[in-house]
Amino acid sequence: MQFGLTIPLQRYLHIKSLFYGEPLDRLYCWDLHRITLHGRGSLLAVHCASRYTFVVFDMPAADWADLSAIAHSGIRRSLLGAGINQTCVSDYMSRAGLPVLTKTHGRREVAFLNRAWDDVVAHDLTVDQSRQEQPLLEQTVNALPCRCAGEDGLAPAREHLLRLMQRFR
Repeated sequence: MQFGLTIPLQRYLHIKSLFYGEPLDRLYCWDLHRITLHGRGSLLAVHCASRYTFVVFDMPAADWADLSAIAHSGIRRSLLGAGINQTCVSDYMSRAGLPVLTKTHGRREVAFLNRAWDDVVAHDLTVDQSRQEQPLLEQTVNALPCRCAGEDGLAPAREHLLRLMQRFR
C-alpha cells in the first residue's frame, strides 16, 4: 500500500524528500494531506482510484508521528463504514501490503484530493468535535457525485469504491 504525502504534509512532518513509489495499482494507493477543520490539524485521506475520503479529526503530535499506522487503521475503519464486509476488507488490506510513504500519485489524483478537500470543508458542519472518527462527514462527502481516476463517469465516491472493491468478493 502506498501513502502519497502532499508537499505541505511532508513539510509539516519535516520529511526532506520522498520518492515516487514503485508503480502500483491505484486501488492500493491513498493520498494524504493535513487540513485544518474547526481550527484543528486533521488528516484528509483520499483513495486514488475512487476518490473515497476519510478524515481523522484533531490529530495530536503523537498521531502525526505515527501517520502510517493512523492512516492504515483509518482505511480499515472507513472501508467497513462504507459497507464492505470484514472478509473483503481483510483481503484488501492483506493484498495491499505494508504502507510505504511516497510522493503523491500524480496531478490528476491531487486534483481529486483538492476537490474532496473542498467537499469536506463545505460540509464541516457535520464534524463531531468530540471524536477523531467522522462517520457523518465521510458519509456526506462520499455520497456526493464526483469523478475519479479509477473509473469513468460521475457517481458518488462510495459507489466508485464499491465497484472497484468487487474484485475482493
